[in-house]
Amino acid sequence: MESCPMCMKWTDEPEFRIAELDFCYVILNRDQFFQGYTFVVTKQHVTELFHLDRVARETLMEEVSRVAASLYRLFQPDKINYELLGNMVPHMHWHLIPRFRTESLWPRPIWSEPHSEQFLTTDEYAQRIGLIRELMERGPLNP
Repeated sequence: MESCPMCMKWTDEPEFRIAELDFCYVILNRDQFFQGYTFVVTKQHVTELFHLDRVARETLMEEVSRVAASLYRLFQPDKINYELLGNMVPHMHWHLIPRFRTESLWPRPIWSEPHSEQFLTTDEYAQRIGLIRELMERGPLNP
């Protein structure tokens, strides 16, 4: 859908692309106030998990887990938050946010109060994206 910002994100923001997987795109959030904040966006314009067949749903959840494991390896957070809302943008996408007890907003949701956006330099974005991509290529993080 051309009017959907999530459908357009991969095309419109190539500098934030991390990976194209079977069922989703992985994109670093421009605002890195929460370091490693990443979007996992379904390629298919759907709004609900039950809109996907079982195999697609299982594969998609494996992809979300793969991204989360890579963020965990890189940033060593106290917790990864998985946000799947879709109220403002009705296209299935996850906000994967590494969270730390040392944050000013811990343990509240990231939207509980405004924060100053933190932007990186072009080189810092490229380095962060490269590290996440490299960890994703290594494979799953086993318990």
